[in-house]
Amino acid sequence: MEGTWVSLLPFLLVIPLAIWLKEMLPGLVVGLLVGAFCLEGQFFSAIERAVNAMLEAATNDGHMQVILFLYLFGALTGMMQITGGVKGFVQWISPKIHSKRRMMGFIWLTLPFTFFTPMFRIMLLAPVMKPLSEKFQMDKRKMAYIIDVSTEPIIVLLPIATAFIGFMTSVVEGALEQNVIAQAAYPLFLASLPYNFFAVIALIIGIVTTFRHVQIGKEERAHVESETNYFHRLGLKKELALVVGEPLHLFFPLFFLFVFTIFFLWYDGKTKGATTLFAAFSHADATFVMLVALFLTIVLTAIFYFLRRQKLHELIYHFFEGGNELIAAISMLLLVWALSLTAEQLGFSSYISATFGTFLPKEIVPAAVFILGSFISYFIGTSWGTWGLFMPLGVTLASATGASLPMTIGAVFASGTFGAFASPLGDTTITTASIMDLDLMEYAKYKLRISLLCGVLALIGYLLFPFIS
Repeated sequence: MEGTWVSLLPFLLVIPLAIWLKEMLPGLVVGLLVGAFCLEGQFFSAIERAVNAMLEAATNDGHMQVILFLYLFGALTGMMQITGGVKGFVQWISPKIHSKRRMMGFIWLTLPFTFFTPMFRIMLLAPVMKPLSEKFQMDKRKMAYIIDVSTEPIIVLLPIATAFIGFMTSVVEGALEQNVIAQAAYPLFLASLPYNFFAVIALIIGIVTTFRHVQIGKEERAHVESETNYFHRLGLKKELALVVGEPLHLFFPLFFLFVFTIFFLWYDGKTKGATTLFAAFSHADATFVMLVALFLTIVLTAIFYFLRRQKLHELIYHFFEGGNELIAAISMLLLVWALSLTAEQLGFSSYISATFGTFLPKEIVPAAVFILGSFISYFIGTSWGTWGLFMPLGVTLASATGASLPMTIGAVFASGTFGAFASPLGDTTITTASIMDLDLMEYAKYKLRISLLCGVLALIGYLLFPFIS
């Protein structure tokens, strides 16, 4: 279909609805239905078209690999929690922290063992950091900020073995296919990592504020606990109290997941003709490889837990319970795929190329994508939704104008990272504030000062680098 302004309509509806409702899913549903109606012109035919788009997105081999990876990763996390792996690690490390400097350093030292997801790090670190911050009379907002800045801004920069990689590679691959760009998604994803300027700058500033003891804002004020936070913390404490801590139940699966991921990346790349380790990583089917490594880790971990006399029915229950916690993310991803497919059938790429691509200077494409994406991601509080929504637009603009594709992709990832880190609607912000006993909006405002500084510096980078690179 020849592209017209109508091809923009699904995205134009999704963005304001997401800001208004502060939720991504309803806007995606509306955008998908409107796009399908524009294609069919009839209500019932439009519903059938929308359902077919979701089925086509779900049955795509690459998409199914991502869905399975996300679900299985959540399932593994659920098993580690119920067997006491997380709690055991907390109990093991707490007596070893005797000073404020050691306490601050511990947060960063745990990164090699907890880098798989931001929520995983927060659930591991926040419960032990809260009493330690009280012990050393440290502003709990700063402690919460250090935990947060060591999660998503770092994890989005890691090239292997995180729950984000499958999703991030997938949205890049979908945008490349949508624009008929014959490049492999994973190598392009790797090339974009240094251009996630927000994450890089946030990481540097986070390390500096950690070890230079920089005061951020005014001292913490006392506040009244909200009823929601109280019951949230009560539920967490009750759940942890029923579990016997066992650090080995955390170390075993994480070690084998890391080892298997590295091995299968090398093995798959080698079978495809690669001669060096880095070449193997580039040639390997990263999403499939990580799925294989995760599946094998779960099998071995389940056997290990069973031999350690863990109750089988509890393992099975929390396997599915952990996987179900990612159903919302999987549903959103499925709708993003279906929406992108519908928009493309309306001629989205051809319209962008024929309009914006004719007058938007290529030097400002990454900066424009970062500004718009950061604005939207702040109001919706999700990196994944922002990446899925803006990656097709960013890649299309880069392709139409000749802008740097890795830098533009990096700018899209940076914009989502900004929202996930800074927004009061972000899962990490909400969870950290709840566990650390902080007022959510006060903590979000506290982080916003640093986030805006990192955002401005990142924007300057996107404006300067196209001219000097």
